[in-house]
Amino acid sequence: MRGKALISLNNMSNRIAQRRSSQKPVYKRIVLKLSGEVLKGADEVIDARVADQIAAEVAEVHAMGVQVAVVIGGGNIWRGITSANRGMDRSTADYMGMLATIINGMALQEALEKAGVNTRVQTAIEVKNVAEPFIRRRAVRHLEKGRVVIFVAGTGNPFFSTDTAAALRASEIGAEILLKATKVDGIYDCDPKKNANAKRYAKLNYGQALERRLQVMDSTAFALCMDNEVPIVVFDMFKHGNIRSVVLGEKIGTLVSAEG
Repeated sequence: MRGKALISLNNMSNRIAQRRSSQKPVYKRIVLKLSGEVLKGADEVIDARVADQIAAEVAEVHAMGVQVAVVIGGGNIWRGITSANRGMDRSTADYMGMLATIINGMALQEALEKAGVNTRVQTAIEVKNVAEPFIRRRAVRHLEKGRVVIFVAGTGNPFFSTDTAAALRASEIGAEILLKATKVDGIYDCDPKKNANAKRYAKLNYGQALERRLQVMDSTAFALCMDNEVPIVVFDMFKHGNIRSVVLGEKIGTLVSAEG
Protein backbone atom coordinates (compact mmCIF):
# COMPACT_ATOMS: atom_id res chain seq x y z
CA MET A 1 0.00 0.00 0.00
CA ARG A 2 2.80 2.36 0.89
CA GLY A 3 4.49 1.72 -2.47
CA LYS A 4 1.24 2.46 -4.32
CA ALA A 5 0.80 5.66 -2.33
CA LEU A 6 4.32 6.82 -3.24
CA ILE A 7 3.70 6.05 -6.91
CA SER A 8 0.44 8.01 -6.77
CA LEU A 9 2.19 11.00 -5.14
CA ASN A 10 4.96 10.89 -7.75
CA ASN A 11 2.42 10.79 -10.56
CA MET A 12 0.61 13.77 -9.04
CA SER A 13 3.88 15.71 -8.72
CA ASN A 14 4.72 14.93 -12.35
CA ARG A 15 1.30 16.14 -13.52
CA ILE A 16 1.69 19.38 -11.53
CA ALA A 17 5.20 19.91 -12.97
CA GLN A 18 3.92 19.28 -16.52
CA ARG A 19 1.03 21.69 -16.02
CA ARG A 20 3.35 24.38 -14.64
CA SER A 21 5.83 23.92 -17.49
CA SER A 22 3.03 24.23 -20.07
CA GLN A 23 1.96 27.64 -18.73
CA LYS A 24 3.15 30.55 -20.84
CA PRO A 25 3.95 34.04 -19.57
CA VAL A 26 1.72 36.83 -20.81
CA TYR A 27 4.52 39.41 -20.62
CA LYS A 28 7.79 39.40 -22.54
CA ARG A 29 9.54 42.25 -20.70
CA ILE A 30 8.90 43.44 -17.13
CA VAL A 31 10.33 45.86 -14.60
CA LEU A 32 10.32 44.68 -10.99
CA LYS A 33 10.47 47.45 -8.40
CA LEU A 34 11.91 46.39 -5.04
CA SER A 35 12.22 48.57 -1.97
CA GLY A 36 15.51 48.42 -0.13
CA GLU A 37 13.63 47.28 2.97
CA VAL A 38 12.94 43.85 1.43
CA LEU A 39 16.65 43.03 1.79
CA LYS A 40 16.79 43.87 5.47
CA GLY A 41 17.09 41.04 7.97
CA ALA A 42 16.30 41.03 11.67
CA ASP A 43 19.87 41.96 12.61
CA GLU A 44 21.44 42.92 9.30
CA VAL A 45 21.11 45.83 6.89
CA ILE A 46 21.36 43.32 4.02
CA ASP A 47 20.38 39.72 4.75
CA ALA A 48 22.09 37.48 2.18
CA ARG A 49 19.45 34.80 2.72
CA VAL A 50 16.69 37.23 1.77
CA ALA A 51 18.66 38.30 -1.31
CA ASP A 52 19.00 34.63 -2.28
CA GLN A 53 15.23 34.12 -1.93
CA ILE A 54 14.48 37.11 -4.14
CA ALA A 55 17.06 35.92 -6.66
CA ALA A 56 15.42 32.48 -6.79
CA GLU A 57 12.02 34.09 -7.54
CA VAL A 58 13.53 36.26 -10.29
CA ALA A 59 15.48 33.31 -11.71
CA GLU A 60 12.29 31.26 -11.97
CA VAL A 61 10.62 33.95 -14.06
CA HIS A 62 13.77 34.53 -16.11
CA ALA A 63 13.90 30.79 -16.93
CA MET A 64 10.44 31.13 -18.50
CA GLY A 65 11.95 33.41 -21.15
CA VAL A 66 10.79 36.69 -19.58
CA GLN A 67 13.14 39.67 -19.90
CA VAL A 68 13.55 41.05 -16.39
CA ALA A 69 14.81 44.45 -15.26
CA VAL A 70 14.93 45.38 -11.59
CA VAL A 71 14.87 48.79 -9.93
CA ILE A 72 15.90 48.70 -6.28
CA GLY A 73 15.63 51.28 -3.52
CA GLY A 74 18.00 52.02 -0.65
CA GLY A 75 15.72 52.47 2.36
CA ASN A 76 17.33 49.68 4.36
CA ILE A 77 20.53 51.72 4.43
CA TRP A 78 19.49 55.35 4.02
CA ARG A 79 16.27 57.28 3.44
CA GLY A 80 16.92 60.67 1.90
CA ILE A 81 13.51 62.19 2.64
CA THR A 82 13.72 61.22 6.33
CA SER A 83 17.13 62.82 6.73
CA ALA A 84 15.98 65.93 4.86
CA ASN A 85 13.07 66.25 7.27
CA ARG A 86 15.61 66.26 10.11
CA GLY A 87 17.49 69.23 8.70
CA MET A 88 19.93 67.81 6.14
CA ASP A 89 20.05 69.43 2.72
CA ARG A 90 17.58 67.49 0.56
CA SER A 91 19.90 67.15 -2.45
CA THR A 92 22.73 65.79 -0.29
CA ALA A 93 20.38 63.37 1.45
CA ASP A 94 18.99 62.10 -1.86
CA TYR A 95 22.44 61.57 -3.37
CA MET A 96 23.37 59.52 -0.32
CA GLY A 97 20.23 57.47 -0.92
CA MET A 98 21.33 56.86 -4.50
CA LEU A 99 24.62 55.46 -3.24
CA ALA A 100 22.66 53.13 -0.94
CA THR A 101 20.77 51.73 -3.94
CA ILE A 102 24.08 50.89 -5.62
CA ILE A 103 25.10 48.80 -2.60
CA ASN A 104 21.77 46.96 -2.72
CA GLY A 105 22.08 46.44 -6.46
CA MET A 106 25.49 44.83 -6.02
CA ALA A 107 24.09 42.53 -3.32
CA LEU A 108 21.22 41.45 -5.57
CA GLN A 109 23.61 40.95 -8.50
CA GLU A 110 25.74 38.63 -6.37
CA ALA A 111 22.67 36.60 -5.38
CA LEU A 112 21.45 36.34 -8.99
CA GLU A 113 24.86 35.30 -10.28
CA LYS A 114 24.96 32.56 -7.63
CA ALA A 115 21.56 31.43 -8.92
CA GLY A 116 23.05 31.09 -12.41
CA VAL A 117 21.56 34.24 -13.92
CA ASN A 118 23.80 36.56 -15.93
CA THR A 119 23.31 40.07 -14.60
CA ARG A 120 24.34 43.64 -15.31
CA VAL A 121 24.07 46.63 -12.96
CA GLN A 122 23.45 50.00 -14.62
CA THR A 123 23.70 53.19 -12.62
CA ALA A 124 22.33 56.67 -13.15
CA ILE A 125 25.39 58.21 -11.46
CA GLU A 126 28.88 57.24 -12.56
CA VAL A 127 30.63 54.54 -10.50
CA LYS A 128 32.96 52.98 -13.05
CA ASN A 129 34.49 50.24 -10.92
CA VAL A 130 31.24 48.57 -9.90
CA ALA A 131 28.55 49.32 -12.50
CA GLU A 132 27.91 50.39 -16.08
CA PRO A 133 26.41 53.79 -16.79
CA PHE A 134 22.75 53.66 -17.74
CA ILE A 135 22.47 53.59 -21.53
CA ARG A 136 19.03 52.69 -22.80
CA ARG A 137 20.11 50.84 -25.94
CA ARG A 138 22.70 48.84 -24.00
CA ALA A 139 20.13 47.94 -21.35
CA VAL A 140 17.72 46.68 -24.02
CA ARG A 141 20.51 44.70 -25.66
CA HIS A 142 21.38 43.04 -22.34
CA LEU A 143 17.74 42.04 -21.91
CA GLU A 144 17.59 40.64 -25.42
CA LYS A 145 20.69 38.56 -24.66
CA GLY A 146 18.97 37.04 -21.64
CA ARG A 147 20.62 39.07 -18.89
CA VAL A 148 18.80 40.55 -15.92
CA VAL A 149 19.50 44.28 -15.68
CA ILE A 150 19.47 45.98 -12.27
CA PHE A 151 18.95 49.74 -12.40
CA VAL A 152 20.41 51.65 -9.46
CA ALA A 153 20.89 55.27 -8.30
CA GLY A 154 17.30 56.17 -9.11
CA THR A 155 16.98 58.72 -11.90
CA GLY A 156 20.34 60.27 -10.98
CA ASN A 157 18.57 63.38 -9.72
CA PRO A 158 17.53 64.47 -6.22
CA PHE A 159 13.85 65.01 -5.39
CA PHE A 160 12.80 61.91 -7.37
CA SER A 161 11.96 58.57 -5.75
CA THR A 162 13.04 55.13 -6.92
CA ASP A 163 9.35 54.50 -7.74
CA THR A 164 9.63 57.33 -10.25
CA ALA A 165 12.88 55.78 -11.50
CA ALA A 166 11.06 52.47 -12.01
CA ALA A 167 8.27 54.16 -13.99
CA LEU A 168 10.87 56.04 -16.06
CA ARG A 169 12.98 52.97 -16.82
CA ALA A 170 9.88 50.88 -17.65
CA SER A 171 8.85 53.56 -20.15
CA GLU A 172 12.35 53.86 -21.63
CA ILE A 173 12.95 50.16 -22.24
CA GLY A 174 9.42 49.39 -23.42
CA ALA A 175 8.42 47.16 -20.51
CA GLU A 176 4.90 45.78 -20.76
CA ILE A 177 4.24 46.06 -17.04
CA LEU A 178 5.71 47.45 -13.82
CA LEU A 179 5.59 45.09 -10.86
CA LYS A 180 5.67 46.95 -7.56
CA ALA A 181 6.66 44.53 -4.80
CA THR A 182 5.50 45.51 -1.31
CA LYS A 183 4.88 44.08 2.15
CA VAL A 184 1.09 43.95 1.62
CA ASP A 185 -1.05 42.17 -0.95
CA GLY A 186 -2.18 45.20 -2.93
CA ILE A 187 -3.46 48.76 -2.64
CA TYR A 188 -5.87 49.59 0.19
CA ASP A 189 -8.04 52.61 0.88
CA CYS A 190 -6.19 53.01 4.21
CA ASP A 191 -3.39 51.28 6.09
CA PRO A 192 -4.49 47.64 6.65
CA LYS A 193 -2.04 47.34 9.55
CA LYS A 194 -3.87 50.11 11.39
CA ASN A 195 -7.43 49.46 10.24
CA ALA A 196 -8.87 45.95 10.14
CA ASN A 197 -11.67 47.21 7.89
CA ALA A 198 -9.34 48.50 5.21
CA LYS A 199 -10.60 47.71 1.70
CA ARG A 200 -8.28 46.25 -0.91
CA TYR A 201 -8.80 47.36 -4.48
CA ALA A 202 -8.65 44.67 -7.16
CA LYS A 203 -8.33 47.28 -9.94
CA LEU A 204 -7.89 51.03 -10.24
CA ASN A 205 -7.31 53.43 -13.10
CA TYR A 206 -4.48 55.96 -13.02
CA GLY A 207 -6.83 58.86 -12.34
CA GLN A 208 -8.29 57.15 -9.27
CA ALA A 209 -4.80 56.37 -7.95
CA LEU A 210 -3.80 60.03 -8.34
CA GLU A 211 -7.04 61.54 -7.01
CA ARG A 212 -7.07 59.34 -3.91
CA ARG A 213 -3.40 60.10 -3.20
CA LEU A 214 -2.66 56.45 -2.57
CA GLN A 215 0.67 56.21 -0.79
CA VAL A 216 1.91 52.96 -2.35
CA MET A 217 3.66 54.99 -5.10
CA ASP A 218 4.25 58.70 -5.49
CA SER A 219 2.18 60.79 -7.88
CA THR A 220 5.05 61.36 -10.32
CA ALA A 221 5.45 57.60 -10.81
CA PHE A 222 1.70 57.12 -11.36
CA ALA A 223 1.63 60.04 -13.81
CA LEU A 224 4.58 58.68 -15.80
CA CYS A 225 2.94 55.28 -16.11
CA MET A 226 -0.33 56.93 -17.13
CA ASP A 227 1.33 59.07 -19.81
CA ASN A 228 3.23 56.10 -21.24
CA GLU A 229 0.48 53.48 -20.75
CA VAL A 230 2.53 51.22 -18.48
CA PRO A 231 0.21 49.15 -16.26
CA ILE A 232 1.23 48.56 -12.63
CA VAL A 233 0.62 45.54 -10.44
CA VAL A 234 1.11 46.06 -6.69
CA PHE A 235 1.55 42.74 -4.88
CA ASP A 236 2.98 40.97 -1.84
CA MET A 237 6.65 40.22 -2.42
CA PHE A 238 6.88 37.82 0.49
CA LYS A 239 4.39 35.25 -0.77
CA HIS A 240 6.38 32.64 -2.65
CA GLY A 241 5.53 32.40 -6.35
CA ASN A 242 3.75 35.74 -6.63
CA ILE A 243 6.11 37.15 -9.27
CA ARG A 244 5.58 34.04 -11.37
CA SER A 245 1.81 34.24 -10.88
CA VAL A 246 1.70 37.87 -12.06
CA VAL A 247 3.80 37.05 -15.12
CA LEU A 248 1.42 34.21 -15.97
CA GLY A 249 -1.48 36.67 -15.91
CA GLU A 250 -3.09 35.52 -12.67
CA LYS A 251 -5.07 38.08 -10.69
CA ILE A 252 -2.61 38.91 -7.93
CA GLY A 253 -2.63 42.11 -5.87
CA THR A 254 -3.99 45.35 -7.39
CA LEU A 255 -3.85 46.30 -11.06
CA VAL A 256 -3.53 49.99 -11.95
CA SER A 257 -4.13 50.67 -15.64
CA ALA A 258 -5.93 52.99 -18.04
CA GLU A 259 -9.13 50.95 -17.82
CA GLY A 260 -9.01 50.21 -14.12
